[in-house]
Amino acid sequence: MTSQTTPLQPTTPLVASTPASRETLGLWLGLVGVALFALTAPMTRLAAGTEQAPTMSAWFIASARAVLAGALSIVFLLITRSRLPSAAERKPLLWAALGSVVGFPVLLASALRVVDASHAAVITALLPLATAAMAAWVMGQRAHWGFWLCAVLGAALVVVYALHRGHAMGHGFSLSHADWLLLGAVLMGSLGYVHGARITPSLGAEQVICWICVAALPLTVPVAILTWPSHSLPSSAWWGLAYTGVFSMWAGFFAWYRGLALGGTLKVSQVQLLQPFFSIVAAIPLLGETLDGITLAFALGVVLTVFIGKRFTPQHAPSQSASTRKDNP
Repeated sequence: MTSQTTPLQPTTPLVASTPASRETLGLWLGLVGVALFALTAPMTRLAAGTEQAPTMSAWFIASARAVLAGALSIVFLLITRSRLPSAAERKPLLWAALGSVVGFPVLLASALRVVDASHAAVITALLPLATAAMAAWVMGQRAHWGFWLCAVLGAALVVVYALHRGHAMGHGFSLSHADWLLLGAVLMGSLGYVHGARITPSLGAEQVICWICVAALPLTVPVAILTWPSHSLPSSAWWGLAYTGVFSMWAGFFAWYRGLALGGTLKVSQVQLLQPFFSIVAAIPLLGETLDGITLAFALGVVLTVFIGKRFTPQHAPSQSASTRKDNP
């Protein structure tokens, strides 16, 4: 009887959970996640320094940021009483850790000591297409020819951009060492995302990124200790490192995954197209970089190929919840 006489009690939660409000909240959370991921390149540049004034090594940045994320992950997993990964889930976790914890951040930090963050933003904008291509290969899926056309076109735009920048810097028409490192980072990032996505349905999105960081601790802790800087560093380098560990490697995924769950993967994942532009704009106040029309034009070209290519993405490819840098990872 009592439950039938209190019809006004659920009014507030019903309003908050309407499809429109959930979708709006999901879009905002997705935008927050993308904004956090977009700062990864500028903040990594702050931590790594330049060729003329190097600060932290790439290995220290990659391991220390993973240790920070791992410590936060342990707290989260304990509070939520998350289960241990099953035997079938451990191998994909290790592959995901290899790509997202080791490969991507090491290669990105190494490249960012040589090139600016805007340059890196253009090349790493290929990550969503690379992730879908990696999924088609790893999972044996057949992708539409339109997807592969977009992937080739996007890669060609990135190569042309890198050749143009190399020529402008007096290196001739050839890909620089840093460009190869960035392409390697894209490859390793896609590897990590695909294997993480494989176990997301069973383990849970937030739990996946947490277990990836925790699984890597036996490697990242000793590496961080062995590569600890032997000289004093500017506070900006430490702030850059802290950001990549807390936000790029951990908190950003929580906003991103929750946004995808509330607003829908297909709609919210479109916000990811803004990430390279956020990175380019953020590099201006953080690093003193200038707004380059050529860089913006190529970034727009790559983003357009990603936008069109996603229309042809294999139906069962990992959702964009598994493809952030991210931030790159």
